[in-house]
Amino acid sequence: MEKALFDLSGRTALVTGGGSGLGRSIAEAFAEYGADIAVCSRKVENCQETADWIEKTYGVKAKAYSCDVSSEEQITQTVERALQDFGKIDILVNNSGATWGEYVQDMPLAAWQKVLNVNVTGTFLMSKAVGNHMIENGYGKIINIGSVAGIRAEPPEVLNAIGYSTSKAAVHHFTKDLARKWAGHGLYVNAIAPGFFETKMTKHVIARNAEKIVHNNPMKKLGDTKSLQGVALFLAGAASDYVTGQVIAVDGGSSL
Repeated sequence: MEKALFDLSGRTALVTGGGSGLGRSIAEAFAEYGADIAVCSRKVENCQETADWIEKTYGVKAKAYSCDVSSEEQITQTVERALQDFGKIDILVNNSGATWGEYVQDMPLAAWQKVLNVNVTGTFLMSKAVGNHMIENGYGKIINIGSVAGIRAEPPEVLNAIGYSTSKAAVHHFTKDLARKWAGHGLYVNAIAPGFFETKMTKHVIARNAEKIVHNNPMKKLGDTKSLQGVALFLAGAASDYVTGQVIAVDGGSSL
């Protein structure tokens, strides 16, 4: 039963921002359970290294693509190439993200716009492009990566990135609304809201505030890779076939 619930054999997953960090961890988990993998980001070198490692380690097909998710043209090209290479996309993980740390009163408009363009507009554009294909097939699992920062407001001494927090709250509502709109097409749309995990994006915040973050966490720890991989596998496979429109916090209880 366990294998049937989580087995991804015969599925193809596209993971944005899949060359490093949480995106790579999710791509690796999907590959371990049998999925073919397409990874994309602006830094195609990281994606290529990830794709090569996945193919060598898990024996599945993996491809890397260069894509700026704030560009509709690049998204269209990436999705078309992935469909040519794999024939279909069953699972989409919208993981590409941007952040900008600054006091609100000093936040440049360009910084605010950059964060929202990547985190919100990019999630919309990629979901639209892949979703059209999924609707034709009558099946698809979309997993958006939100954040606990979009659920609760952190004090400025812990996280001072209002554009990021606002964008992730928008991603959470986008997830719910899209799930409602596409449920009749056989598509599932859910989100994961990670707490503090050690990634390239969070390393500076954690370096300055690790003790405070751990102290304030009910489970007294930071996030670990397996915790995120487990939830992603659940949302990607048959185990979640009666789950849509949900935002699952993976945060050790910090959003309670």
